[in-house]
Amino acid sequence: MAAIYQAVHRRASSLFCRLHSTYVRKMRYLNELKEDDSLCRQAQTSGTFYLFHNLFPFLQKVGNKYLVPQLSAAEMKTILEKFKETEQWIEKSVLIGCSDEHVPHFAVDLGALEKSVIESELKGAFTDLQKALFIVDEKDSSVLASAQSLLRWHDSHQYCSKSGQPTQKNVAGSKRVCHASGITYYPQTSPVVITLVSDGSRCLLSRQPSFPPGMFSALSGFCDVGENVEETVRREVAEEVGLEVESLRYSASQHWPFPSSCLMIACHALVRAQQTEISMNSQELEAARWFGLEEVVEGLKREPRSSKQDNGSYLPWFPPKQAIAHQLICEWVEQQTSPPA
Repeated sequence: MAAIYQAVHRRASSLFCRLHSTYVRKMRYLNELKEDDSLCRQAQTSGTFYLFHNLFPFLQKVGNKYLVPQLSAAEMKTILEKFKETEQWIEKSVLIGCSDEHVPHFAVDLGALEKSVIESELKGAFTDLQKALFIVDEKDSSVLASAQSLLRWHDSHQYCSKSGQPTQKNVAGSKRVCHASGITYYPQTSPVVITLVSDGSRCLLSRQPSFPPGMFSALSGFCDVGENVEETVRREVAEEVGLEVESLRYSASQHWPFPSSCLMIACHALVRAQQTEISMNSQELEAARWFGLEEVVEGLKREPRSSKQDNGSYLPWFPPKQAIAHQLICEWVEQQTSPPA
């Protein structure tokens, strides 16, 4: 009997700890804000706001650092009263998270207002997101990517695809509803595989025409309808470089806002050592080749501005540490340099 009591007590204690953990309380609070419009409206009066202008995030430079300011509701009201915008801006905001202390965070796009006036008032600048992601802290880059993706989704889903009638955003921005058709739309993310191919001693990196000069990265491609991750990796490698994947393993995932909202699923793939001749798809890629360990290590040290040579060509360099491709390349280097188990 005592053993049964102790087991029940342990389970109850475990459940109590889970329900009272910071993370669980935070997630449940966010869910309440998404589902309860009146609660979310109340939260807007005590929350903080990230600013965007036509999907460009607002940054401030302090010394050598770029910061992403969070404005209080009172600060937002004071600034926007100068534009005679006292209520409409808050209706456009979307919930993007909250602090451990349950201070809600929102994002709002002020694209209808004069950009230069806001920049002058707040002493900062609206910056292209792709540039912003690589100059702010990693935590801020994740917030900006998520916020911009959600704002972009609302901007492009203002009408119902079935009825053609306007859709209405809930207060939190977690969904849009068409009252004519009864359809509820939720923000969606497109799955993308990004794969570092290796033959055991070398890794394969490629360039797309849109890449900055000299940058090489891992292969990537969208998942087709009906495919699982393994099937997508095998197909993409076959399509882009004409190689057959023998085995693969999952590494990690990352939200990425380009071209819209994507979930990057990072994998390592091993191809057959006897079949390593690249047959590049020139419609997809500009270049693809094998890299040895020494060249990869040197490329990781190189920065874009230092990669240009006197003859105008570029030495290879790789995506910065904020990109999951960088993690894949570093993992491969570590695997090559680690002693066998």
